[in-house]
Amino acid sequence: MSSIGTPIDETGLLVREHGAFVLQCDRGGRYVLELPRVPVDHVQKRVRVQGVVCAEGRVEAEGVSAA
Repeated sequence: MSSIGTPIDETGLLVREHGAFVLQCDRGGRYVLELPRVPVDHVQKRVRVQGVVCAEGRVEAEGVSAA
């Protein structure tokens, strides 16, 4: 995974786990997402997430869009 403060631009499957949104990355690995709004239209679909790593395994997402 990446260091805190590292920008990310990843694609993968957006899933809901225990009340959180998780990106299962196409290249392997996963990130728990901190989101300003709930992307319910994208759950269980391939998405592109842009944001910044804010903790180990966590990303503050600036945007979620269809991939």
